[in-house]
Amino acid sequence: MQDQEKQTEQAMRANQGAQPAENMASEKDVSFPEASLEEKLAVAEARAAEMQDSFLRAKADVENMRRRAQEDIARAHKFAIESFAESLVPVKDSLEMALRVETPSIESLKEGVDMTLKQLSSAFEKNRLLEIYPQPGEKLDPMKHQAISMVPAEQEANTIVTVLQKGYMIADRLLRPALVTVSQEKAS
Repeated sequence: MQDQEKQTEQAMRANQGAQPAENMASEKDVSFPEASLEEKLAVAEARAAEMQDSFLRAKADVENMRRRAQEDIARAHKFAIESFAESLVPVKDSLEMALRVETPSIESLKEGVDMTLKQLSSAFEKNRLLEIYPQPGEKLDPMKHQAISMVPAEQEANTIVTVLQKGYMIADRLLRPALVTVSQEKAS
């Protein structure tokens, strides 16, 4: 029985250094050698209740942070294209105005299409949608280009001869590869 009391006393002294200041004062009032088991039990129960309360508060905080993060992610997914959509609305307005013209001339249609294309290019640039338009003679990059065919050419093998369709990237992610024809190795 005395061994058990000594172990309890040693454990309480070891934990005493980790206690907040208010708990230390209450424990100093209870002298360990004369403290009865009931007093030690009461101190231990009070400490356990504090720990339980701290644990429940921390758990609630973590749960609230997790819930807020999920709501933020849901909002980000829902409104991710909002900026891009705002940039495209003027382009649609321009196209609708062009269709309302009663007697369009070729020159006015060409001018309208050119202005609309500038608006669309500006919207693409603002939202980091970049064109991939490789130049003839550039090395084939399979991460950005898709070779449709190989043709005999006077240039180095696996270099771009013609671009059939532009490619596009959003920031650093490939949206659509550029479709190209490449030169084949020269026959020996």
